Amino acid sequence: MKIALVEPLILNVSEKTNWFFIRVTAENGLTGLGEASLNGWEPAQLAVAENLRAELQGKNVNGAPQLLRVYPHSPGGLVASSVVSAAEQAITDLRAKLAGVPVHALLGGKTGARKAVRVYANINRGARDRSPEGIARSAGNAVAAGYAAIKIAPFDGVYPGHPDGAELKRLTQLGIDRVYAIRETVGPDIDIMVDCHWRFDESGALRLMRDLQAARLYWLECPVSENPDGFAALKRVHDETTRCGMKLAGAERQVAVAGFKPFVADGLLDVVMPDIKYAGGYSEMLGIAALCAANHVGFSPHNPSGPVCNMASIQLCAIAPAFLILEYQLAESPLYFDVAGGFQPRLVNGCFEVPDTPGIGIELDDAVLKAHPFRALAANANLDPRLG
Repeated sequence: MKIALVEPLILNVSEKTNWFFIRVTAENGLTGLGEASLNGWEPAQLAVAENLRAELQGKNVNGAPQLLRVYPHSPGGLVASSVVSAAEQAITDLRAKLAGVPVHALLGGKTGARKAVRVYANINRGARDRSPEGIARSAGNAVAAGYAAIKIAPFDGVYPGHPDGAELKRLTQLGIDRVYAIRETVGPDIDIMVDCHWRFDESGALRLMRDLQAARLYWLECPVSENPDGFAALKRVHDETTRCGMKLAGAERQVAVAGFKPFVADGLLDVVMPDIKYAGGYSEMLGIAALCAANHVGFSPHNPSGPVCNMASIQLCAIAPAFLILEYQLAESPLYFDVAGGFQPRLVNGCFEVPDTPGIGIELDDAVLKAHPFRALAANANLDPRLG
C-alpha cells in the first residue's frame, strides 16, 4: 500500500496556541494522524513538511518509517524533529488501521498492554485567575472532576538574571504561595507537580527545592536549563529533597534515545519527560522507555498540547516500560473536543482508558479545522508563563 498524500493541518486555538497536525492518506483512502505542535514556529514547520511530502508520497506505507529519523544535533533542530516525529506518528496510525488493530497492538502490545494509563491534569492554561486563591480553585475543580494528580507552572515572570532583585524575590514567593495554596486546597493525598520552565539559575533552584519541601511535591520539573551540567548541580542536594519524596523531572525538549542517555544513564533525573511530538515518534519513545527501565528512571511523557498527541501518547503508554503517569492539558479550549469529533477518553479512577479501536482512536473534523485556520504567533509564544 502506497502513500498518496501527506498534508499539514493547522488549527488556531487562541492568540497563544496553534495545533499543528500531519495527516497521511493511503491510496485506499485510509488516513493516519500525527501532531507536531510547536507554537510560533509553524512557517518553518510548513517548509519542512513540504520537503517531507515530496520524499514520502508514493512510498510504501510499511517502508516509510525507515525514512523518518531524528538526531539530537540535527541542523533543523526541534522544528525538523517535530515534523518528522508527527509523520512517524501518522504513518504508524495508518499502519495500525490497515492492520485493523490499535497502535499499541501493532507495536507489540497484543498481550500485557495496560487497559488504562494514569494521568495528571495540567491546569496551567486553564487557570485564568493567577492569584493563589484562583490557582487553588482550578486545582480543586480538577480534583472534583476525577483527577488524582495535578500540575501547575506557578512562576510567572521569573527568569535568571532578572534586573530587579526585589521583584524577582516577590515573584518567586508568589509562585511558592500558589503551590502551598494548592496543597491546602487538595489535601495530602493528591500528587502535585510543579513545572519551573527553566526559570531558575542553580542557586535559585537550590533555594526553591528547600522552600517547597513542606509542600511534598510528587516532582519538581525543569528548574534549570535543560542540560546535563545544570541537573548535575542539583543532584548534589537531591538526597536532602528525597526525604519528602520529591522527584526531579525534565528533559522534555531532548530528541531520540541518544539525547536522553546523559540524563538517564548518569542518574541526573528521577523522571524523564520525552514528547512524542519531538523525540522521534513511537519508535524513539519506546527506545527511551526501555532505556529508563534499564536504569530505574521513571518514564512520563510530556503532553500539554492537542488531542492527537494525547491519543498517541495514551497508545504509547499502554505498552511503555517504566511508565509512571501521563500529562493531560485540562480545559484550555473546547476545540480540543470539537476537532476530535467530540471524542474524549474515559477517565476512571484517575486513569484514561486505552481505546481498542484501530489506530489511535480519533479522526479530525475538517469543518472545525476550516473554521479555525492558522494564525501567526510570536516565535516565543510557547514560553509564555501561562503555557506548558
